[in-house]
Amino acid sequence: MPSKPVGTLYRGHEGMWSWVAHRITGVGIFFFLLVHVLDTALVRVSPEAYNEVIGTYKNPIVGLMEVGLVGAILFHAFNGIRLILVDFWAKGPRNQRKLMIGVGVIWVVLFVPFVIRHLSHVFGG
Repeated sequence: MPSKPVGTLYRGHEGMWSWVAHRITGVGIFFFLLVHVLDTALVRVSPEAYNEVIGTYKNPIVGLMEVGLVGAILFHAFNGIRLILVDFWAKGPRNQRKLMIGVGVIWVVLFVPFVIRHLSHVFGG
């Protein structure tokens, strides 16, 4: 029989890791939205400055960051639905593992085609 870890409430199961990933993706999405609002606000101040800032985004590094952003948004959205099911569906807590696997499968099915298409535009022209 495995012994319980001493001094921690966390056991490393899917609930804990989804909690950690949900918080990290939420913070990342928040900072993207902050930058997005600020750079979009430039269009009212100076359209030339706006065009210059948007021009700096057209490089492969930002293209890779966009892949991370889409991955974070997809995970955050589907994990949020999983959390709603766990909280409001009577069988949710008992099916956490299955729901997490479902989130992973849906994430892969949607994310992989996006990555292929997006990176072909970023690096292929």
